[in-house]
Amino acid sequence: MQKGNGIKKLYYSISEVSKITELEQYVLRYWESEFVQLSPAKNRAGNRVYTSKDIKLILMIKDLLKEKKYTIEGARQLLQTILNESETGKQPDIFDSALSNGSQASNEVENKTEVLSGNIKEELKSIKSLLQTLRSKLS
Repeated sequence: MQKGNGIKKLYYSISEVSKITELEQYVLRYWESEFVQLSPAKNRAGNRVYTSKDIKLILMIKDLLKEKKYTIEGARQLLQTILNESETGKQPDIFDSALSNGSQASNEVENKTEVLSGNIKEELKSIKSLLQTLRSKLS
């Protein structure tokens, strides 16, 4: 999740997380009500702000539900077990070795963030060019 200048982005909006995870925003909000582990902070305006850890958790939930075909209840129980193990020291962190593709999820987030950043830059260049064309025609 590196930006072009090497600074890590701390918070993501629900729309950014929706694009990164390829999930609809309503799904993210629903999962928040179903998984106590998923509890993004809210800013002063009341908008959800997600951290990279939240995104990794969402990708884990997505993997459990969509790829591994767990029920919501089953996924909830597994995540609670993982959380309990990380708290008792049996696992160093909730995301370490929780799923076979844990590092893949992290890489997926980084890759999608880079792609989105590149797409936004290209769109801005296109808009700038269009505005310059319009400006020259108006002059």
